Amino acid sequence: MILDKAKVKHVAKLASLPLTSEEEEKFSKELGETLDYVEKLNEVNTTGLEGTNQVTGLVNVTREDVVGPSFSQEEALSNAKETYKGYIKVKAILSEEM
Repeated sequence: MILDKAKVKHVAKLASLPLTSEEEEKFSKELGETLDYVEKLNEVNTTGLEGTNQVTGLVNVTREDVVGPSFSQEEALSNAKETYKGYIKVKAILSEEM
C-alpha cells in the first residue's frame, strides 16, 4: 500500500513535522509498508491468549516518594525565554485550525 501525499501531509502536520516533497514521497511508501505489516499482525489468531503488559516480572520498581527541596519560582523561571505574571510563556499549541 502506498499512502497518498495528502494523508502523509496530514500525519506530518499532526506531528508538527515539516516535510519536503522528496520526504513526502519517501514516507508515503514507508508508512504504507508499516500499515501493511500491522494489517498482517491483525490477521494472527490470538483467541484465548492473555495479553502481555509486563515481561520482566519486576514489581514496584519505583523509588519511595520523598519530599525534598524545590526550586523557588525565581529559579524555575530564570532560564525561560519569556515569562508573564510569574509563568513561563510559550507559543500556543492548540488552535481551531486543523
